[in-house]
Amino acid sequence: MDNLHPLRVFLSVADNMSFSRAGESLHISQSAVSMHVRTLERIVGVPLFSRVGRRIVLTEAGQTFCDYGHRIFALLDETRQVMEAEQSGRRGVLKVSADTTAGVYVVPPYLAVFHRRFPDVKISLNVVNRTQVMEHLQHRDADLGIMGYIPDTMEAWTVSPFLANQLVVVGPPDHPWQHRGKLTLVEMSEASLLVREVGSGTRQALDRLLVGHGLTLKPGMELGSNSAIKQAVMHGLGIAVLSHRVVEFELTAGRLIVLDVEEFPIQRAWYVVHRTDAYLSPPATAMKRLFLDHS
Repeated sequence: MDNLHPLRVFLSVADNMSFSRAGESLHISQSAVSMHVRTLERIVGVPLFSRVGRRIVLTEAGQTFCDYGHRIFALLDETRQVMEAEQSGRRGVLKVSADTTAGVYVVPPYLAVFHRRFPDVKISLNVVNRTQVMEHLQHRDADLGIMGYIPDTMEAWTVSPFLANQLVVVGPPDHPWQHRGKLTLVEMSEASLLVREVGSGTRQALDRLLVGHGLTLKPGMELGSNSAIKQAVMHGLGIAVLSHRVVEFELTAGRLIVLDVEEFPIQRAWYVVHRTDAYLSPPATAMKRLFLDHS
């Protein structure tokens, strides 16, 4: 396929799950969108979309084609960056994806330092959960990933720790356990535990700790952000395991306390992660060096 425009149209349809919205975003007619998709389906020899009622969905082949399509354009973008890097090492694009905790509480100060050094580099920061960080790296939608959890398949990734990450158990200042001695994991697991969503690195660390001691995580409530968990704890809805960096302000202000629980604090780290086979542009290389040199 010498002409990549039909592929670009297909990806827009797949991203929008709508022929009409794809046409609007590309400023072409809906009939033109349909023509390009049919052209691709003739080339690959299988249908890429199917209809379920009034909706369209990707077929299995369509999902595979979509994944490869995004990789093709990511590689083209990577090629462009390589060529630009030959002309100037101080320009380009830096794409960072960070897990929720790191993206809010860790990465911004580093990006501020980077921006002062390289003001002409365009910076993109996506704050998502750990699973989505890995997807962004896998599809080359991010140069670097910052997360508090090591990928399972280490051989595919270059992983570098750069900052300590201490997980603690927190409760409201008037919690009945505030003056207790060391609490057991059994007591903690039977309390109302407020946890992040599945896919969060903090939740995975807590789950692994409990499983390692023959216990099961029984969430009292699942919330989608650290801020929501902190507010819920402060209002007496339960206790939570959070990074110490997340609760520094609330601990200093006396709005939360650290509870003394066996096996805590959990000593972890934040990591800079990228695909081992990925080309790191000069901006990405400089950003990685900044993380590792200023830990």
